[in-house]
Amino acid sequence: MLVLSRKINETIKIGDDIELRVLEVKGDSVRLGIDAPKSMEILRGELIITVSETNTESTELNQDLFNKLSK
Repeated sequence: MLVLSRKINETIKIGDDIELRVLEVKGDSVRLGIDAPKSMEILRGELIITVSETNTESTELNQDLFNKLSK
């Protein structure tokens, strides 16, 4: 993992097409601006984890419910 320190309005370039800009630092929060092509999907990491967990839960068989429905 690369760790960088940036100040407000400083940027980080990723390849030729992506730029991250520090917009604001307030307490424990940092606001970032992301300039990237519209074709690139940008998602928050915690959202991906939540969706993945929900999908896993939805595929698990609830044995008690299955027994009730099969009677």
